[in-house]
Amino acid sequence: KLPGHLPIIQAPMAGVQGSALTIAVSTAGGVGSLPCAMLSSGMLAQELETIKASGIATYTLNFFSHQPPQADERQEARWRNALTRYFMEYELDPANIPRGPSRTPFSDESLALIAAYKPPIVSFHFGLPTSAHLEAIKSWNGQVWSSATTVDEALWLADHGADAVIAQGIEAGGHRGMFLSRDLSTQLETLDLVAALQTAVSVPVIAAGGISNPEQVRAAMDAGAHAIQLGTAYLLCKEAKTSRIHRKMLRSPRSSNTQLTNLFSGGIARGIPNRVMEEMGPISDVAPEFPLASSALAPLRAAAEAQGKEDFSPLWCGTDTTGCREVGAGEQTLWLAQGVR
Repeated sequence: KLPGHLPIIQAPMAGVQGSALTIAVSTAGGVGSLPCAMLSSGMLAQELETIKASGIATYTLNFFSHQPPQADERQEARWRNALTRYFMEYELDPANIPRGPSRTPFSDESLALIAAYKPPIVSFHFGLPTSAHLEAIKSWNGQVWSSATTVDEALWLADHGADAVIAQGIEAGGHRGMFLSRDLSTQLETLDLVAALQTAVSVPVIAAGGISNPEQVRAAMDAGAHAIQLGTAYLLCKEAKTSRIHRKMLRSPRSSNTQLTNLFSGGIARGIPNRVMEEMGPISDVAPEFPLASSALAPLRAAAEAQGKEDFSPLWCGTDTTGCREVGAGEQTLWLAQGVR
């Protein structure tokens, strides 16, 4: 429970936000989140100091808890070969492109860093870290949340120590939190998943996916959600670091036709279609496992964006952008909360 706070949670969105968005949402009475999976220790420490200085009492730190895959040189070679025509177009030498993961899971180092700040909520994507990690977080009365995309995942999370489950419907933008199966046929729409979890688990259920305006907030609350987590609704807010190219695409008609893709990281994620998704197909068995696909695409993204093109950019976005408003995140939070009964 979050006494005195609105049941509006800003979803952690790596790459398009820092602590400014977190602080603005929490100051308005919602729950701001900070994505930590792509931050170095130094960057995370700096963000934590900024949050501490702001004086907000309720916020979430979000980490990934995936199992790092073994590097597969043959798969990596196939992937880079598939991208050869793009490397040639931008005169990039694939031999000079670094390999390796772009995101790291929660670790002993992560725990040691955040322990000094005793964050009130630590949330996870792709399951949970070790029981020792969870015990440490709970030792300072920290809550543990994690994403579930199926009833089985929610049951697993509740059995392994989650204090709340984020029901991530198929409509959600960004990476899907799938961790027990990669079978997309198992994925439910948000309201159906929320309804299914009401009888499956006893922990609070947070609705996430395809919710971007007060009317949709109300519908999710009526379906039984204890709180609502929204990401896409905050992408155009003043405090977000959403790039100019990404903002342009969010305002375009193409944002109404988002697709699931594995091209940008190897993990299944929802975004606005662009050139690489259209030409290679949004789902490819050539892409390495999450998060190894990112490294080869990174220089292509940089080169294209330098020319004002979104051809290789991960334009994460949920299925509904009707609530995307170019206002302060605090104002957006209070507007969304009009849907709370």
